[in-house]
Amino acid sequence: MLVKNWMTENVVTITPERSMMKASKLMKDHGISRLPVVDESGRIAGIVSDRDIKDASPSKATTLDMHELYYLLSEVKIKDIMTKKVTTIRDDETVEKAAVLMLEGNFGGLPVVDGDGKVVGIITDTDIFKVLVEISGVYEGGVQVCLQISTGPGSLAPVLDYLKENGARIMSVMTHNVPEDVGFKHVYIRMRDMEKPDLKRIKAGMEEKFDVVYWVTDPVHRVV
Repeated sequence: MLVKNWMTENVVTITPERSMMKASKLMKDHGISRLPVVDESGRIAGIVSDRDIKDASPSKATTLDMHELYYLLSEVKIKDIMTKKVTTIRDDETVEKAAVLMLEGNFGGLPVVDGDGKVVGIITDTDIFKVLVEISGVYEGGVQVCLQISTGPGSLAPVLDYLKENGARIMSVMTHNVPEDVGFKHVYIRMRDMEKPDLKRIKAGMEEKFDVVYWVTDPVHRVV
């Protein structure tokens, strides 16, 4: 799964010479919490977040009047408050790598750059959630069964053969990655809903043949 297929392409950016007030307005108008900072050629120069703006803003207890406050905010430049050392990801790298970078760096999002370092998008934790939702097929509902299987080669084949023989329609298969020296792992299989007697029969057969950890029905619907 490549970042370019899941990122937001029409990313809102700002230049280092713009004011903090302008950045605040852009974030409010677009409902976002961070802005990639770019130079005149569109290359990444930094990033500014709503937290940076909050930290640089005068305290509510300030004695400045409104005119003085606006003047102060208009004089503070993005280059003065932005984070200059930016973690980025290329558009031809994987979503999984983006997730690792965000998790380890405690970032809510990453600017996406091309091979020349130009900003071409942004990927956020919300985009990562979308990947999980779309890949898992949870919006289609159905049933998810978690099995504990051997980490040895071919251990999943009997499960898939059984489901095929019993008319199950598989939407997704996800496996919990474990170290090589661990003997067992969890696999998560989502199937489309079926008539209750058929599901009951398949469930009973799986519990007899395999190590079923859980069996869950997911009635999830899109919010319109």
